[in-house]
Amino acid sequence: MRALHASLRGISRLNDWLGRLVSYFILLIFLLLIAEVGFRYFAGKPQIWTNELSQMLFGAYAVLSGGYLLVHRAHVNVDIFYGRFPRRVQAYIDILTSILFFVFVGALLYFGSSFAYESIEFWERSQSAWNPPLWPVKLTVPIGAGLLLLQGLVKLVQDICIALGVSPPEGKSWDELLEDRP
Repeated sequence: MRALHASLRGISRLNDWLGRLVSYFILLIFLLLIAEVGFRYFAGKPQIWTNELSQMLFGAYAVLSGGYLLVHRAHVNVDIFYGRFPRRVQAYIDILTSILFFVFVGALLYFGSSFAYESIEFWERSQSAWNPPLWPVKLTVPIGAGLLLLQGLVKLVQDICIALGVSPPEGKSWDELLEDRP
């Protein structure tokens, strides 16, 4: 059982670390857009690469942060009734609705992998005047989907344990156990 808890904690830590890392992409995007304004209005020479790079960074940010959001339960929920249920009932509901989650993320992983493979196979480029490679950004789709899928498995195991009344070791709640820092 300790190995299972260590695996669950490891996946959560990986997603937490990656989410914190890609959060700095927002700062880079902000700086790129400020640079674009400067190039355009103060130097009179707009640059293509600033806008295109900011779009690529935002795409990577969006797909790589999914696991982080699931670790911290930050995805959007409609919880008019759900929030009023006891935690154990919420776990049962989450187990039932996880089917939709796994179908969606599985499809994203499957189609995103072929999408990225094709891009890498042909060393796809953007076809703009700047012409940067697109395959690194497209590769983030299956990576992000894979990490989100793993975090979904962590949540499913956690929900099953809660639904069955299994207490986590060390006298902590399941959320505290998975978010523990060394």
